[in-house]
Amino acid sequence: MQKISDINVVETRALPSPAALLKDLPKTEAQAEFIARARSEIHRLIFTDDKRFLLIIGPCSIHDIQAGRDYARRLADLSREVADRIMIVMRVYFEKPRTTVGWKGLVMDPHLDGSHDIAAGLRLGRTFLRDVIDLGLPTATEFLDPITPQYVADLVCWGAIGARTTESQTHRQMASGLSMPLGFKNGTDGSITTAINAIKAAGQPQTFLGINLEGASSAIVTRGNPNCHVVLRGGGGGPNYSPAHITQTEDLLAKASLPKSILVDCSHDNSAKKPELQPDVMRQLLAQITAGNRSIMGAMVESNLNAGSQPFPQPKANLRYGVSITDACIDWQSTEVMVREIHAALAPQFT
Repeated sequence: MQKISDINVVETRALPSPAALLKDLPKTEAQAEFIARARSEIHRLIFTDDKRFLLIIGPCSIHDIQAGRDYARRLADLSREVADRIMIVMRVYFEKPRTTVGWKGLVMDPHLDGSHDIAAGLRLGRTFLRDVIDLGLPTATEFLDPITPQYVADLVCWGAIGARTTESQTHRQMASGLSMPLGFKNGTDGSITTAINAIKAAGQPQTFLGINLEGASSAIVTRGNPNCHVVLRGGGGGPNYSPAHITQTEDLLAKASLPKSILVDCSHDNSAKKPELQPDVMRQLLAQITAGNRSIMGAMVESNLNAGSQPFPQPKANLRYGVSITDACIDWQSTEVMVREIHAALAPQFT
């Protein structure tokens, strides 16, 4: 018989079920309590009059577990220092959307050698999330593949849907069933309406194809996620964090009967993809807050141990420690200065 199926499929590798991985790498009761508490705090910062600033910060992506732990330890210490005015949540990004091709993240290629050992990547990702939580740091990640959340979402305190996938029905449906606060980024073209439509869709009950914890194909029925908000990250037309853009976003949210809660991504098109400009973007956000704005409740920053980025693929032995292999980041020294500057600038809000 003529073969007409799987013509372009070279191999199918079985993965452990989510239930098997969760049993092998369970969260502790203390971790579960911390995650629940962090999610509740993040909700308050987004949707109530809690004046603390939500700062989602960390490497563009995690590719070196040792460097990631080093960064997390430093960030945990800094977080405790500023906790009265800033809630710091660490970026723990394992999946990276690519415009064409490239390294897809720790889950998809954990050995950085093209072997695509997804089973090992899921284990590494889950282990690292537990390590970060044990330091007292809430975790944040972008959900890209609709199956991945079954393996790691119970260890995530805040989630994001990226600019390339905000318009995707699959991701809106997935978001409707997630258990944590979640930000939808505006589209790559700068469209804020795309993110607002996504928030409205994710807030509604949905039924879609997925897998259950045993790994069986299932119809997933959700009640809708009421904890979604917009993330401004700029777009094809340039930055979108100016007072005029913030006012426009407030108006669009109000028209959609959604809370005026805005988180600004200081990276990407908001900093012209120049990481060293992120602190300047932050200063302009702080100026708006101190002038009376109440809708800007947080920001996102790409930060690493060392500045910039390095090309990849290349031999792992040649990689520089603590330097991103995806988007360029600011270094740790700049991060400390910026965080303390935020803390000082917010002082009048707490008097």
